[in-house]
Amino acid sequence: MFPRMIVSRRNALKISPKFKISDRTLLTPKQAKEYIKLSMVVGEAMKIGLRRQGVDIGIINYQDMGNWSVFTPEGPTMHMHVFGRATTAIIQKYGEAVLLPKKDTGFYNKFNRLSDEDITEIKKEIERILSTNKYKEFE
Repeated sequence: MFPRMIVSRRNALKISPKFKISDRTLLTPKQAKEYIKLSMVVGEAMKIGLRRQGVDIGIINYQDMGNWSVFTPEGPTMHMHVFGRATTAIIQKYGEAVLLPKKDTGFYNKFNRLSDEDITEIKKEIERILSTNKYKEFE
């Protein structure tokens, strides 16, 4: 797979290409297909794995990102955040748009982070899901 998955500890998973690219319009068709496949697998695994951990995931949100680096010398670097939206969430309430202020605002300090056990469950699901016929069709 061309992307690598980086696990963020803010109740989101982050998918980043191994190379610098500013947005998805610059991906080749093969890379775009792999990027979509990985997002589908990660979203499905997150939903199943976190539910198994007792988190009441109602929906998964997917968002291409890169805004925080737009004014840096490197410029924007495309990556996707995969958010599990819990139906009983207190901060990012279920059904409302995701709010993503800059890191230095302190907004994220009250977030519950994904535990090592949560991540282990998600990784187990990724392996299982990748072996299903649904995702073999991508090859």
